[in-house]
Amino acid sequence: MDKLKQIESFVAVAARGSLTAAAQLEGVAPAIIGRRLDALEARLGVKLLVRTTRRISLTHEGSAFLEDCQRLLVDFANAEASVSAGGVKASGHLRITAPAGFGRRHVAPLVARFRQEHGDVTISLNLSDRVVDLAGEGFDCAVRVGDLPDSALVSVRLADNRRLCVATPAYLARCGTPGHPSELARFDCLMLSSDASQTRGWAFMVGDQVQHLRPGGPLDCSDGQVLHDWCLAGYGIAWRSTWEVEAEIAAGTLVEVLKDFAAPPNGIYAVFPQRKHLPLRVRLWIDFLKHHYAQPDFWRRRA
Repeated sequence: MDKLKQIESFVAVAARGSLTAAAQLEGVAPAIIGRRLDALEARLGVKLLVRTTRRISLTHEGSAFLEDCQRLLVDFANAEASVSAGGVKASGHLRITAPAGFGRRHVAPLVARFRQEHGDVTISLNLSDRVVDLAGEGFDCAVRVGDLPDSALVSVRLADNRRLCVATPAYLARCGTPGHPSELARFDCLMLSSDASQTRGWAFMVGDQVQHLRPGGPLDCSDGQVLHDWCLAGYGIAWRSTWEVEAEIAAGTLVEVLKDFAAPPNGIYAVFPQRKHLPLRVRLWIDFLKHHYAQPDFWRRRA
């Protein structure tokens, strides 16, 4: 129990940025939280937090440990709920948000299926590419793709997401296939416009370093779905997420190029506000996503 308390205190301090705020959440003195953190760092033999009079920040080891701790606490809460809930059914209103493109393909269909299994739960799904303030706007859970900024939210990694270069077989037969990222300048690359995301460009692993390139091309657009459609029409090479193109690659309508230079994956996450007791409907929704996203065939189905 002491180890669990130490982990709970570490997660609370990391989320709130202060010992005082974490202590208020639990109703104890800040000194007790401080002693737990000291004991945790001493037991692990690493520094997890840098504490000054002005602020608290995570060390590199602390950031890596935080994600594991958050997942552990969620799993522990789920284990308790599976026993204590017994015959209790999930109920109430569930408010979910997700990015527009990803949400249309890979969240909305699961919302409907989740509702079929849990008839006492009503659900609102918000699809938006802006970063929604979950606590401020009253959302229970968000699905987010990519690296997460530091925040007071708890995150659970649902799946890996790779970015890869793809083109149609017809385009490659007509224009050739690049053998190295530096050769992309000779090809028609379909780019997100500068006012959209991907401001650093396309990421590749060259040697042991991740390098970012912004190859040019005759077409760009602020909408990823348009780029996807242009790529399928054979207008050039696009850099897309696996969740967007897995089905087309499996069907042979798109081909991955520069596979040997693919950058390491980022993640697909469920994030939610820090709460002492997560509602059963939220826990079940996150488990539902994890179950389906863990199935390789899920990503190969056409939307």
